[in-house]
Amino acid sequence: MRALVCEEHGPVSALHVADLPVPSPGPRQVVVRVEWAGLNYPDALIVEGRYQVKPPLPFVPGMELAGVVSAVGAEVREHRVGDPVLATTTTGAFAEECAVAVERVLARPASLPPDLGAASLITYGTTLHALEDRARLQPGETVLVLGAGGGVGTAAVELVKLLGGRVVAAASTPEKRDLCRRLGADEVVDAAGDLRQQLREIAGGRGLDVVYDPVGGPASEVALRATGWNGRHLVIGFASGEIPRIPLNLALLNARSIVGVYWGDWSLRNREASAAQLLRLAGWIAAGKLRPAVSARLRLEEIPRGLDDLLHRRVQGKLVATPRPGGSAGSP
Repeated sequence: MRALVCEEHGPVSALHVADLPVPSPGPRQVVVRVEWAGLNYPDALIVEGRYQVKPPLPFVPGMELAGVVSAVGAEVREHRVGDPVLATTTTGAFAEECAVAVERVLARPASLPPDLGAASLITYGTTLHALEDRARLQPGETVLVLGAGGGVGTAAVELVKLLGGRVVAAASTPEKRDLCRRLGADEVVDAAGDLRQQLREIAGGRGLDVVYDPVGGPASEVALRATGWNGRHLVIGFASGEIPRIPLNLALLNARSIVGVYWGDWSLRNREASAAQLLRLAGWIAAGKLRPAVSARLRLEEIPRGLDDLLHRRVQGKLVATPRPGGSAGSP
């Protein structure tokens, strides 16, 4: 089978396509014939050796996929060969076939296309967990979304609106800000401008309720200072490449909370709750209540370029890729 291989930690440009044996399922695994895989910022960090998870070398990157079950382990009763599925996995999705623990495989609704399914797990899963479980978002509350034009950012804009919140979207380019408006953002601010003044004008004396922060860097403290009483600052990641040093007195003032969000580990510790959330998300997408903002569909050979674009924040919305030769690819 064709697969994208990481031989050693380093730049994503060193990834290459190789011919590997088709994996055999363990007793509680299924093998999925991958139709589409989603690209995520942590994929690039894993390749560079900068992520908290470091798989043994060599490995095939990729952590979310949609496809069809091609083989099942001896103890698997939940899925059969031919079932359309969605799956998350730490590695392995950037290949024609991927072995996945059965607990991380979900039935895919027939009305959910595989490319949109592959774009729906990590970003929406992270965001729904962040908003519901960590922030306890209430209808009518105002959420500032930093990095709102990226993959998790666009998911946050959509989900806050679906859950009844008000969205202030911060994005760095006119194109990303236009995308946020199309997704339903109530207010849009220029993340490359004077963020402090813009938030002061929008939030007024009351302040923001929640900050959704996948960016880090200098914007984090500015955003936290803009929250009001009982404000919650959700730490999603550090796409800027800089981990901010936040003065803890800002948490004391206004009884603010700085809340970590680590969906990957939470989903493994809470498999039933995570599966239930992902099924809700798949249903919302199938019903048209959510629409993943897929900006490009790539071929297997194009994944390194896509990961480099993610690292340098050149991507609007979500990227997906097909490992199938001759598969449909290109911008939507």
